[in-house]
This record gives sequence, structure tokens and C-alpha cells, in this order.
Amino acid sequence: MFTVLTCVTEQHDLSLVGLAGLICFLASHCAMVLLDRAMSSDGAARWVWIGTAGAAGGFGIWATHFVAMLAYDPGVVVGYHAGLTLVSLLVAIVATTGAIAAKIAYTRWVANILAGVLFGAGIGSMHFSGMLAIEFPGDISWDSGFVAASVALGIVFSLAAFRFAGRGERSLLGRLAPALLLTSGVVALHFTAMAGVTVTPDVVALDPATLLSPAVMVVTIAAVTFSLLAAGFAAAIFAVRSEAKAAKAERNFNLLVEGVTDYAIYILDPDGKVSNWNAGAERAKGYRADEIVGKDFSLFYSEEDRRKGLPQRALETARTIGKFEAQGWRYRKDGSSFWAHVVIDAIYDETGGLIAFAKITKDNSKQKADADRIEEVTRNLDVALQNMGQGICLFDRDERLLLCNKRYLEIFKFPEGSVRPGMAYREIVDIGYAANTKDAAEATALAEAHYLRNMALIRSGSGGAVHKYASGNSIQQHVNMLANGGWVVTFEDITDRLKSEEQVAFLAKHDALTGLPNRLQFGESVSEEMMIADRVRGNVAVIGIDLDKFKEVNDQHGHATGDKVLVELARRLDAARQEGEFIARFGGDEFAATKRFDELSALHDFIARLEGALTGTVAIDGFEIKTGASLGVAIYPSDAASVDGLLANSDLAMYRAKQSLLQRVCFYEAAMDENARRRRALANDLWASIDRHELHLHYQVQKSVRTGEITGYEVLLRWRHHARGNIPPMDFIGLAEECGAILPIGEWVLREACREAASWNNSYKIAVNLSPIQLGHADMAAVIAGILSETGLNPRRLEIEITESSIIVDKEKALRTMRAIKALGVSIAIDDFGTGYSSLETLRSFPFDKIKLDKSFMAEVETSPQSKAIVRAILALGRSLEVPVLAEGVETQAQLDTLLEEQCDEAQGYLLGRPQAMGEPAVGKAA
Repeated sequence: MFTVLTCVTEQHDLSLVGLAGLICFLASHCAMVLLDRAMSSDGAARWVWIGTAGAAGGFGIWATHFVAMLAYDPGVVVGYHAGLTLVSLLVAIVATTGAIAAKIAYTRWVANILAGVLFGAGIGSMHFSGMLAIEFPGDISWDSGFVAASVALGIVFSLAAFRFAGRGERSLLGRLAPALLLTSGVVALHFTAMAGVTVTPDVVALDPATLLSPAVMVVTIAAVTFSLLAAGFAAAIFAVRSEAKAAKAERNFNLLVEGVTDYAIYILDPDGKVSNWNAGAERAKGYRADEIVGKDFSLFYSEEDRRKGLPQRALETARTIGKFEAQGWRYRKDGSSFWAHVVIDAIYDETGGLIAFAKITKDNSKQKADADRIEEVTRNLDVALQNMGQGICLFDRDERLLLCNKRYLEIFKFPEGSVRPGMAYREIVDIGYAANTKDAAEATALAEAHYLRNMALIRSGSGGAVHKYASGNSIQQHVNMLANGGWVVTFEDITDRLKSEEQVAFLAKHDALTGLPNRLQFGESVSEEMMIADRVRGNVAVIGIDLDKFKEVNDQHGHATGDKVLVELARRLDAARQEGEFIARFGGDEFAATKRFDELSALHDFIARLEGALTGTVAIDGFEIKTGASLGVAIYPSDAASVDGLLANSDLAMYRAKQSLLQRVCFYEAAMDENARRRRALANDLWASIDRHELHLHYQVQKSVRTGEITGYEVLLRWRHHARGNIPPMDFIGLAEECGAILPIGEWVLREACREAASWNNSYKIAVNLSPIQLGHADMAAVIAGILSETGLNPRRLEIEITESSIIVDKEKALRTMRAIKALGVSIAIDDFGTGYSSLETLRSFPFDKIKLDKSFMAEVETSPQSKAIVRAILALGRSLEVPVLAEGVETQAQLDTLLEEQCDEAQGYLLGRPQAMGEPAVGKAA
């Protein structure tokens, strides 16, 4: 350190040292200022600033070196070689330019390290190449330690300088710190290197003519340096001022644009992409700037407008004539539309080149709505007058017609052109009666009477009246008096309305199809009869009627035929009715009847007449349709004290009659209520049976008739009630379908059966019954697919059994569901085959995998030739269709022998195995 100080104080001219330091600081500061300008610019401007910074800074650093060298006194006459001196200048400029470019090109610590190393190493190279340009009589030797230290100091200070450079510091120290650090690095490098120099004089003299004079170099270098640095600072200052002015103008413009919230103002690039977005645009269209900038403005148009190319035509118009202006529907981010007034202006640069479009959009939805409303009101006034269903006239205080519409002329059948504005009301009345009355005298008298009567009504302010004419028409007149003494009168032909009101009044209490009284009128009638019965101490019977197998009539022959049957039965019932008896239709195939009586014989006679009317045949469209009905009777006051109670109890009795094989008429008994309550309680328990773990499965084996080998098992559901014990399936399956519990229970059966079958060490199939309710469920195929996936059961091991009645409910929907199930790889069998009425049609509609012959045929196959013939026919049908047949209900060896003889494929029944739980020995061993 002392050696360096001694070198500075004793071997250098301190005035020139000071000049060198000033040049170095100014050059460093100029380079940092120009670096800031380069970092804030882009494109070609950035490269210009980088080049300027490298040239000005590099030249200044080089000047520092040579002024400092000129301040050095080696003790001999020295000079400078021009070529090497220029090389050292080029090294300084290249190093400075490279360091500044690295600072900009890279980020964070990489940029700082690379820039510092390039600058420090470059300045060191400049220093030592400049030393080579010195020519004097003697030799120079270097101390390697000082050389290394000088380069290290240059790099360290350069790293620190570029670490603080480009931060945009606002404080004076923050702005000067990079320049001070660079200056320190250059000075430290120079004087540390010079401290390690040893000059050995020689006797050889130099030719002054070939050398550059040190004095000339000092003046020249200082002048050029200060000029170059001044130019650099001036350029930076002018650029800063220009940018500040532009920024202020842009800021003011942005404040203006952003402050406008009633207009959407934004800029489009020449391709129609949004490049600027204001608050008004965000408010009008719902997009934030970061969501819309860079996207094509055509997304504000409808899809149809985009297909027509309207956005592109708008830009083309603005590009061609400089401006586009139009109104139309535009769309916001949320998809809502608004009526927009749009102006697109083309923006050109100094050379006339298109650089952007300025687009201004205003939401004129309210103005358009107001204008449309006014236009619509104006237009519709005329349309309404000419097309309204009522006739309308406007008269002034002098009874002169001001206007009337076409309907007025049509209602009163005025001759065309006979009624015109300006005519007196009396004159119009005369024309009307003259046109519609044959006798002229009569027409005059009628017109006189009508005029006097109607003017009295109008002047009295009574408002409205109904005029009935000899033609049968009824015209309703309504008058509004005006403040000026005139009046507006409307006329409406209410002939059809009066008829319709009469019809509506009739339909309110009658069935539209049969004309019988409906439930409302029936209830009123029963109430009246009950009041009379209370006075005379009589009885009132309410009879609930439900037709037998009427659904089959609709399914087989269609609803139109079913309606004809209902109409005919209603006619017969009405014909069988006597005075004091009342019959109604509630809807569908439900009828009801009531009768007040004193003796039971009268009631039985009424019931017999009802049965006679309902039982028999009805000939419809060439078909003989057998009819019958089930009747339930409840009696007031013994069975119920209200109309609703009587109806409910008659329904209970009627349902009991439907369940009976022998009785068609049942009287209400108190025990029926208890049965209904028990059934409701059982339905509630059904819903909880899964959670209570009361359900379990039994399996009945299915075997090959020919070999006796097991082919699979039918899954049968059992319910062990927590209080009632085992409940037969026939007692709860139908109830589950009625109350809807069949869906969760059926899903549980499928899942449990598949889970258990998946654990068997064989490939036997399991057959699971599907109820009509389940088949009608829209997601049944998805439910089965989910269960198979969950349990891991091979779909080919699952067989779904479906009865014909399940398909008939909604055939198209059922077939879609069955195809979806079969697509899973699951086989489908038709169960109870032969008991339906459309078996062949069902087989034709869907390719079943198996036919299950109903057990009722097997029960009689040994004794009934007809049953045996049916079995033989069904088996032959299965063979012809190549569909295997399984016979149910095989209980004797003779039945099995018959099936073997007739080549039946499979069999199932008590002879082969009773239903048992899978854990029981007989079944568990087989599985």
C-alpha cells in the first residue's frame, strides 16, 4: 500500500492525476447514465444506447489511463506508438460495451458478475496494452504481485459498481455510487499496476519524429474526452426530458381515457388485437385489461356476425376511408348483449403507415329501448286498432265519429265503405239496421229505439251493457267518457264466450269423457244426502267402483278403444240409474255411486243394477271386450261420519273385493282399517330392513335336464322381520313395489348376490329377478355396471330375469334398458313365460338369452294334455329360436322325465333343490 502511495506522490504529476481522476469519474458516470437509458429502451434504440455508452465510457476510461500515464515520470524521455495506442482505445471501448450489454442481457447476479469481470479484465487489458505503446530508451519490468493485485482490484470494484447500477436510485449517493465505484476500480488498477513497474534506462536515443508528444496528447485527449462525454450527457439529458414530456403527455392522456367510464375506449393493433383497455371498456364489457389485451376484438360480436365477417369489414372500412361508424348488438364477457354505437378511427404514423385503430363504444341500450318502445307503440296503435278482437269507436262531443277499426264494422256487418269518420252516431245506427233488417220501416223503428236507449246509457255514465240481437248474437258494450264530452266505446261479440262459460260450468262438475258427474259434484251430492238422512234417520251408501283388468284393454287395444269402453259403460250405468241415485266418474277406470236408503233391499237392488251394467261384453271396432268390476260399499252413519271417510272406506272394501277370487262386492268392515294400518307399518319397516340387516338371500339350484349338472342358482330374497319373524315374499315384494322400497332393496340384492358369487370357486351363474319398477329406472344399466365393477364378478356369470309384464308397462323404455344391460355382457332371461298375452311379440322384439317356463304348466303337465302340449310347444319354440328353456316348479321325477323326453335344457324346483342360504350344507357344498 505504501509503495502505491509513494508511486502516486513521487512519480506522478499530481495535477494530471487530478485531471485523470475527473475524466474517469465523468466517463464512469456517463456510462452509468447511458446504461440506464439502454435498460429503459428496447429494440434498435437499446442497441444505440449500448453503443453510445460503450464508446463514451470506454473512451473516457482510456483517456484516464493515458492522462495518468502522461502524469507518470519514469526518469527518461518517453513517447507513444500511435498504432498500439489506438489498439488500447479499442480494447477499452469493446470491454465497456460488452460489460454494459451483459448487464442488460442477463439477470441478477449473473449479469453483475459477467459485467464486472468483463469490465475489470477489459480495463486491465487496456492498461497493459497501453503500456506496450510507451517507447523510451530502456526496458520495463513488472512485479507480478502488483499486476495480479491491480487486476483483482479492478474486477472487485467493477462487480460492486455493476451491482448498484441500473437500480433507478433517486438519492444523490445512490445515483453516484456506481460511477464512484468504477472510478475507484480504474484508479486502483492503474496505480497499483504502476507501483509494480521498474524502468531500466538505456543509452539508445529515440527519434522524436516517430513518437507522439506527451503535451500534445494531454491537450488532445482531454479535449476529445470532454467533448465526447458532454455529447453523451447531452444525449441522455435530451432523451430523459423527451421521455418525461412524452410520459407526462401519455399520463395525461391515460388519465383522460381512464377517467371516461361512459365510453369504452381502447386501441386495436392493425390486425384487430386489443392493445389498450380503459375503465369504461371494463365497465361496459366486463373484461379486465389482463383478460382482453392481446385478443381479437371480434369476440365482442355474435357468432353469426363473425361468420358473416362483420368485424373484418369494419376494420377494412376504417383502413380504407379512415373511419367506421355503426350501431349493432355487442356481447359482454358474461354473454349478455347491449346495443352499441361504435366508432373505429384509423391511426397513422408520420409516414402515413397504419399503426393502430382507436375504437370507441357507447352503450346505447337504453336509448334504443326507448326508441324501439316509441316506434312499437306508434306502429302497434294502428295494428292494434285493426286487429284487436274488439270493435272500437271514438266519438267527439257532437256525436261525430273520429275513428273506428275493422272489427267494429265486422261485428255489426256494415257494408264496406258505408261508415266513415265525420259521420253522426245516429246516421251510423240507421245504416246498421238498414243493412241487417229486410223491412225498411222496421229497420227505422229499431234504429230509433236503439239510438235513444243507447245514448241514454252513454250519457248516464253507466259504463257497460250487453245487447242481445234477434240473430242470437250477444254484444257487450263498454263506454268510457272523455273530459271533452266525447267517448270511447268498445264492442265485443261474447256469444261464443257465454256458450263456453256454460260449458266450463258444466265441465267443472262433470267428467269430460263420459259426461257423468265428477268427484266434486259427487261429494256435494253425498253431503246433501247425508243431511237429508240425518233428518229422516235414513242411511247413505257410497259405492267405490273399479273396473277389472281395464289396463289390459288399453295395452292390447289402445287408449282410444279404452275410452270407447268407458263411454259405453257410463251410458249403461246412467241407464240403470233410478231417481235419487247418483253415479260419477273419478278418472281412469274409477267410478263411484251413492244412494240414500231405508231398507237394505233397496241398496242390494241398486248394487245388482250396477253389476249388471258393468258386467258383460262391449263390442268395439269388431272386438268383443269382456268387462267386469269390483265394488266396495261404505254406509253412513255406521261406517264413517264424513264424505272423505266414506270414500276412503269404500276404497278399502273395493280393494278387498279386487283381491278376492269369489267376491265382486265387499262391504266395509272395521278390520279393513287395521289391515291398512298394518300394511303401512310393514311398508315403513321395509324401508328400514336393509339398515337393520333383516334381509338375506337364499339360492335355488338350476340343473341341466340331460346331465344333471349344476348350471347356476336363482337368487331369492328372504325377510326376517325383527318382530314378526319370517315374512313370505308374496307378502312384501308387491308392497315394496307399491311404496318404492323395491329400488334400494333390489340394488342391495344385486350387490349382495354378486359379492357372494364372486367368492365362489366356480363359474356358476346367478339369476336375479328385476321388478318392473327397477326395469323402468333410467339408470338401471349404470347401477348394474357399478355393482359388477365394485364386486369384481364376471358379467357373464350374472343373469337378469324379467317378466313380460315388466316390458309391457313401457315397452320402448324397457327394451332400451335391456339392450344397455346386455351390452355389459350380462345375459337376460324372460321369466314366467307363457302366462302373458304377447309372448311371441316379446320374443321377437328382444333376443333373450333364456326362456323360463312358468311353474304353473309343470303343476299340470302330468294330468293335463293341454299343459303338456303347451310345454312341448314352448320347448319347440325355444329350439327354433336357439334360446335355451328352463322349466320352473319341477317337483316330481315324472315331471323331470317329461322334460327330458321333450328335450328341455334346464330345470329348477324342489325335486332338484330347495331354496337355502349359501352357508347351508346342500348349497354351500355345490358352490
